Amino acid sequence: LGANAILSVSLAFAKAEACAKELPLYRYFSDLLGAEHPTYLPVPQMNILNGGAHADNSVDFQEFMIVPVGASTFSQGIQVGSEIFHCLRNRLKVFGLSTGVGDEGGFAPQLKSNEEAIEHLLAAVNETGYDCDETVGIALDAASSEFFEDGRYQLAAENRVMTSAEMCTFLAEWTERYPIISLEDGMAEL
Repeated sequence: LGANAILSVSLAFAKAEACAKELPLYRYFSDLLGAEHPTYLPVPQMNILNGGAHADNSVDFQEFMIVPVGASTFSQGIQVGSEIFHCLRNRLKVFGLSTGVGDEGGFAPQLKSNEEAIEHLLAAVNETGYDCDETVGIALDAASSEFFEDGRYQLAAENRVMTSAEMCTFLAEWTERYPIISLEDGMAEL
């Protein structure tokens, strides 16, 4: 089975199980985590910094998101995200960077690199008093098909060209260095 078929079969199974247990689907998934993982579902992923095709700036990656994994409720997660969003706005202003937003609602400043985007994001998390190891994770949507040309990844922000193997290494290093808990479209569609 292909990925789309596996996803649809998995979701159909999960919905059937949730119905059999008379639970909403999100509660069924949350219960699967067990008591050792006191979290809630759904956990919001908040897009707060944009690049790529959704922004008119120098950042290659499309979305830099925060995920309030340590919040105990959905509303607390939204509060955490809102505080970080506003802190990031103030931080960008202090650095003389634009607080205009991209097509998907995240700030879209001109930055020197993709890494600078992550560093501003993490600094905003820390400045609000949250912990990147306990409370907030980072999610990225690289949308790498947008900067994949002639069989190579062209990171214009960093004046860097990478093979597929080099891109894999690059992303692996980022997940070791930063609290990235979700990575979407890290490699191009072929």
